Amino acid sequence: MTTETDFYELLEVERTADAATLKSAYRKLAMKYHPDKTGGCTDSEAKFKAVSHAYECLKDPQKRAAYDRFGHAAFQNGGPGAGGRGGAGGFSDLGDIFETIFGQGGFGGGGQRQSQRRGADLRYDMEIGLDEAYHGKATEIDIEVSAPCDSCDGSGAQPGTGVKTCGTCHGHGQVRAQQGFFVVERTCPSCQGAGQVIDSPCRSCRGEGRVDKRKTLSVNIPAGVDDGTRIRLSGEGEAGARGAPAGDLYIFLHVKRHALFEREGTNLFCRAPVSFTTAALGGIIDVPGLDGQRHEITIPAGIQSGKQLRQRGAGMPVLNGRGHGDMVVQIEVETPTRLTAKQRDLLEAFRATETGEECPQTSGFFRKIRDILG
Repeated sequence: MTTETDFYELLEVERTADAATLKSAYRKLAMKYHPDKTGGCTDSEAKFKAVSHAYECLKDPQKRAAYDRFGHAAFQNGGPGAGGRGGAGGFSDLGDIFETIFGQGGFGGGGQRQSQRRGADLRYDMEIGLDEAYHGKATEIDIEVSAPCDSCDGSGAQPGTGVKTCGTCHGHGQVRAQQGFFVVERTCPSCQGAGQVIDSPCRSCRGEGRVDKRKTLSVNIPAGVDDGTRIRLSGEGEAGARGAPAGDLYIFLHVKRHALFEREGTNLFCRAPVSFTTAALGGIIDVPGLDGQRHEITIPAGIQSGKQLRQRGAGMPVLNGRGHGDMVVQIEVETPTRLTAKQRDLLEAFRATETGEECPQTSGFFRKIRDILG
C-alpha cells in the first residue's frame, strides 16, 4: 500500500461523508488493524498508521478543505509543480494554499496591515413617559466617553514627533509562525496590529490617542416610539485608538407605565368602570386622550361587562408614518356595594317586577340547569 492512496478510500467512505461518518469509519478500521489486535503484523501496522493519518487530516475542516482541493500536494513540500514557486504544487507554503482556498489572508491578514480598530459602541438607557412617546420630544443627555485627544489630535504621538513602521511585522500588523503543516498568523505583539509604533507617546493620553471627556448630546425622540425602541447616534460612541473611527451610541427607550392607558402597538387600551344603572340605561363618559382632548364615549343601553368600545384615531401615532391607532375602552360594570335604605327599597321593588326577560343570559343559564336536573 502506498502513501498516495486516497484518504477517503483508506477510510472506506464517500467524499461527502460528514464528521460523524468519518469518526465511525476510523474507529472501525482502527480496531481492525491495531497492532495489539493483529499480533504485530507489519502490513496491518502500516495500514493502521495510514488510516490514522488519513483521519487526522480529514477530521480538521481546514485540512480537509486543503486536501479536497489540492490532494496530497497540500501536505507535501516539493510536491507536483515544485519547479515553480516551490513546494505544494506551485505554492510557496501552506499560507499560500489557505490564501487561495479562503481568500486573501487565509487566517485574517494576508500580510496586510490590520485595519484600524473602530471604537466601541456604547449604550444609554432613557426612561420616558407614554405622553412623551405620543408627542415625541427633543432632549439632551450628558455622558462620559473617550474622545480624541486634543494635544496630539488623536495620533497618540507627542506633538512634534511622529510614528514609525513596526520593526517586528514591518507594517503588516501580523506575524506568521509555522506550526506543523500550517502557517498561523497572529496579531503582532509589538504594535498590537497597528503596523506602527510610537517613540514618544503623548503625555496627555499616554499614547492612546483618546481621553475621557464629558459631553452633552442632543437627542430627538420621534413621535410614536415604543418601549425598547433604539435610537442610533452615529460616531458618538468611544473614539478609536490613535485616530481610528469612533463607535456609535445606542439609546434604548423605556416607556413608563401610564396611570390610565396600556399600549398594544398603536392602540391604547383602558378599562372604564360604570354603574349598573348606566350600563342598563346607557349614557356618556369622557375619557381624556393623550392628544389633550376629551373623547366622549357613548355607552349603549344594556351593555355588558367586558364589551369594548372603539374610538377611531385616538391612539398612538404611527412611528415614522402617517395616521394613528385607536383608543379602545373596555367597559366594566360595577355592582354597588354601599346602598342606602331607599336605594335598597327601590331595587327590591324592581326585583318584584322582574319576569326573566330583562336578563336573557341569566334566564337562559338557569333554564339549562333545570333541563339538566330534569
